[in-house]
Amino acid sequence: MSDEYVGEPMWVPDRETAAASQLAAFAAWAPGYRGDPLDYAALWEWSTEDIVGFWAAVWEFFGLRGDGSTARVLTGDAMPGARWFPDMAVNYTEHVFRADRDAGAVAIVGTSEEGAAVELTWGELRRQVAAVAATLTELGVRRGDRVVGFLPNIPEAVIAFLATAALGAVWSAVGQDYAAPAVLDRFAQLEPVVLLGADGYRFGGKVHDRRAALAEVRAGLPTVRSVIAVSRLGLPVADAVPWSSAIAGEAELAPVRVPFDHPLWVLFSSGTTGMPKGIVHGHGGVVLEHTKTMALQLDLRPADRFFWFTSPSWMMWNYLVSGLLAGAAIVAYDGSPTLDGSDRLWALAERHGVTVLGVSPAYLAGSARAGLSPGTDHDLSPLRVLGVTGSVLPAASFDWVSDHVGPGVQLVSTTGGTDVVTGFAGGAPTVPVYRGEISARCLGVALEAWDGDGKPMVDRVGEMVITRPLPSMPVGFWNDPTGERYRDAYFDVYPGIWRHGDWVTVTERGSLVVHGRSDSTLNRHGIRMGSADIYQVVERRDDIVEALVIGAERPDGSYWMPLFVVLPDGQVLTEELAASLREAIRAEASPRHVPDEIRQVPGLPHTRTGKKLEVPIKRLLQGAPLEQVVNLGSVDEPALLDYFTALAAERRG
Repeated sequence: MSDEYVGEPMWVPDRETAAASQLAAFAAWAPGYRGDPLDYAALWEWSTEDIVGFWAAVWEFFGLRGDGSTARVLTGDAMPGARWFPDMAVNYTEHVFRADRDAGAVAIVGTSEEGAAVELTWGELRRQVAAVAATLTELGVRRGDRVVGFLPNIPEAVIAFLATAALGAVWSAVGQDYAAPAVLDRFAQLEPVVLLGADGYRFGGKVHDRRAALAEVRAGLPTVRSVIAVSRLGLPVADAVPWSSAIAGEAELAPVRVPFDHPLWVLFSSGTTGMPKGIVHGHGGVVLEHTKTMALQLDLRPADRFFWFTSPSWMMWNYLVSGLLAGAAIVAYDGSPTLDGSDRLWALAERHGVTVLGVSPAYLAGSARAGLSPGTDHDLSPLRVLGVTGSVLPAASFDWVSDHVGPGVQLVSTTGGTDVVTGFAGGAPTVPVYRGEISARCLGVALEAWDGDGKPMVDRVGEMVITRPLPSMPVGFWNDPTGERYRDAYFDVYPGIWRHGDWVTVTERGSLVVHGRSDSTLNRHGIRMGSADIYQVVERRDDIVEALVIGAERPDGSYWMPLFVVLPDGQVLTEELAASLREAIRAEASPRHVPDEIRQVPGLPHTRTGKKLEVPIKRLLQGAPLEQVVNLGSVDEPALLDYFTALAAERRG
């Protein structure tokens, strides 16, 4: 291991606090575990060796409920194909509104750039969810139908999701920064019957009227029978049910219990080619996994306020909403994290008494560059956990958090994925934090680093794999009846073993160091994007012959996403053309898809079967030798790699 990852821990759990955690209570109670409640390593070993006993204990300890029998926890241990609690019917929304919720306590805080906050109590949240569920029923929504949201990160999005889930219908959402064609690439696959959309949003101090985009999305979804319009800007939306009408009146909330693996939502994660993949998660798997994660890994409780900066386009929105499963209040912020500087999220954490805050590595780096000292500038005394995910967190950021946020704040660096809508590794209230490391593999997650021969390694870089099933693994991909796309996505390299596509090191103490993506999926600020979204915009233009985009993680934790373009003979990449490309990508994909720079290249190499060499070129630009990244005999024009080899040398120099 590098010296960067050794030394004394930067945060050590207080023994009394650790002993009072839900994790310690669970370990002391769990029927199949007989070790020290504070020995996380032993608890993790048990949770991954006896997965049936562990997940049965999670169900019982947290009093999860449903119709049927829990006698069969898991049928089969194969991946894919394992089925959890096959004889049990459950509902996500039912678990949000447990009987012990204090109707007068705050459940959701909605806030925006203007600073005004709306607080919804548990009682009012329940009323509005019941009303929207009744409205959806009146609009003809039935179990299994799809309801989609083209919405900002606002309480209305949470309410609409919970109402949809209560009916056994299937939810999917995209943030309003996405262009209409990119939205349709996702929603059209689902053939939704109801569309929820806002008139617009405010970001970076600017007003974004999205009515035209909403109309374009609606026109492109012939199966949509009704639109429900949320007013954010006070602008009229024609031929739509106003949100104020959708939440009016009193109705009984009666969540429909559905089979454990019945689709709850569809999240989209694009690969390098083709349409975005629709990843389907089940009600039961999400309830089980997120209950464990919120309570045992984050120690969330009803007294907590949970805030993660996110968008409905990203799985962290779903993760944030599941704070409600733990009874915590969640904070939904619709706005820029850097409006008027890099201080915005810290100020929001102070204003709303946030106890668990989630940000990106880039936000921490920006705060450091701006010379901020949030722990001094703000009253962050309630803050006990700072979660960070989205990309690799460099060791220097650990030091900055300790020095400028507070040494008593537990820094929980996390790695996970849209694929399982949770974390594979993160923190725990009983585990110390070492700089540059993710503290622990999450309970129930049989994570290892494998070499090319499928052998586990310790203190060496390898492919991150999961060797045992997880409840929140996809129940499948949308429109993938044979499961072929699902198998190809995760089980192509090691049959029966989940390969996630990250280079990692598992340390002797059980912590994790992530070195970046081993595949070509773009992963900018934690939001995984497909290169296909960019190619669809750029390559249909007459002034572009071909394009290639890669996302490269840098040793300092930053992320570089260049776009390489081939122009027609005799043409030169001008500033005007580059600006035009950026604007087209921004308008037709999203601002997040805009590359860091655009470079003209003489040509792009391919495999003999015509596939772009995204992964080899990425690894070249990260410093790997040419002979280690590609077999030149498989390349159609090997000489075209010379440009990228020279660029890699230039960047190192």
